[in-house]
Amino acid sequence: MLEIAVLGLLNESPLHGYELRKRLSSLLGAFRAFSYGSLYPTLRRLREAGWITEERVENTDAGARSGRRAKRVYQLTAEGKEHLADLLADVGPDAFEDEGFGARLAFFAQTQSEIRLKILEGRRRRVEEKRDGMRSTLGRTGERLDRYTRVLHEHGLESVDREVRWLTELIEHEQSDAREVTTIQKEEP
Repeated sequence: MLEIAVLGLLNESPLHGYELRKRLSSLLGAFRAFSYGSLYPTLRRLREAGWITEERVENTDAGARSGRRAKRVYQLTAEGKEHLADLLADVGPDAFEDEGFGARLAFFAQTQSEIRLKILEGRRRRVEEKRDGMRSTLGRTGERLDRYTRVLHEHGLESVDREVRWLTELIEHEQSDAREVTTIQKEEP
């Protein structure tokens, strides 16, 4: 998940470590808190694999202290762009899980339409399975639960229902966009 997020952000523009940390926090904050301690080992691994480069840039700010360390600017390589495309095209089970889905969704603009549709459909199936399990559990144990525990379960079920509706809307939009592209392609001479 962190690998996709780092490569996806660097695909947009080169970033130095602090900017990358800030962008990752804002990007992944809605989906998952990540440890800053995991960022730099990930960057090192990506650099060693040849997917990113690291360049030290001297701080040229007018107010910068003379002893200040140089910034490390990270940039995606051609091999890194290919690797990111491969990662985004992979529609394995991890693409449907909470962490994997959040990172994938953040970079849907860089993902092919048919891949987006497969990921959305897989995520919806996963969430529907969760919803069905929650309904079954609530149906079996609902009367034995105290009022507060029951309303907590019902709240969770409502949240999952909302996600299924949201995913269904995204799928319908994706399918509609695909039909429009197909219609335009057929009309072109």
